[in-house]
Amino acid sequence: MESNSTNSALQHTVHQGGRGQIVTMDSAYDVDASNYERDVVVNASYCGVLPARFIARHRPRSAIGVDCGIGPAGAGIAGLWYLEALNIPTAVADVMTVKLGDGDDLYFNGVVSLVNRPAHDCGVVPGMKVSDAALFLLEQDPGDPDAAEVTNRKVVGEGKQGRLIVCTDSIAFGLPEDANNVIVTAGHAGRSAVPYLLEVHPFGFICSDGGRGREDSGIAGMLEVNSSGLAGATVDARSAKMGDGLSTYYDGTISAANELARAAGVETGMPATEAAGILASR
Repeated sequence: MESNSTNSALQHTVHQGGRGQIVTMDSAYDVDASNYERDVVVNASYCGVLPARFIARHRPRSAIGVDCGIGPAGAGIAGLWYLEALNIPTAVADVMTVKLGDGDDLYFNGVVSLVNRPAHDCGVVPGMKVSDAALFLLEQDPGDPDAAEVTNRKVVGEGKQGRLIVCTDSIAFGLPEDANNVIVTAGHAGRSAVPYLLEVHPFGFICSDGGRGREDSGIAGMLEVNSSGLAGATVDARSAKMGDGLSTYYDGTISAANELARAAGVETGMPATEAAGILASR
């Protein structure tokens, strides 16, 4: 049930609106039951899983924390995805733009570095001032899509013959019209990808190598579909985010290519953007 309690002395209201408040606090542990489904909690803690648990316990409208340099295994921002799973919009500020442990400073001086999907739904993007981001999070609502609907499909380029370069987060989200396209995805190219690749049957594709795996199992599917006429390549999993097709395209570095892709001009070490352009121009 929604709490009727008031904000504690540890919280500072910096904006009052019809939908709730923007409140600052020095620590994520200062989020309380009064924030339930109402407030944007701007807290000067790192956004790891532990602080996210304390935030999620009281389910505020949304949250903004600090990336704290991100750290090994992304531990400083892992709470972004923890809270995304609960559909709580969350952003973090670049630690070099704020004073740690000072919620007011985070609000007035912070600059957003990363956001989760619900926060992006609300209009928050990296580079935005925290004060502006907090207002977006207060005034806008995120979507609540089914898992199969979160595909992030985007056309990012077009070849000379009208062949599109399409980014999506998984080959499972390819469409029938992609039979003439180059599809850039973010899952591995192991054997489990083969049925999807053959069903969509794109002109060409780029996936992740998934870290290659034992016996190069992360690229086995890419090699297998060569005989079915699919020109394919993979990017080094260390160069791009798995599960993010746009990262495969913009950040990825080609780590392997099958015979058809190599014949088209795709080479190991090439940026994925260049490789996709080559395939789209065939």
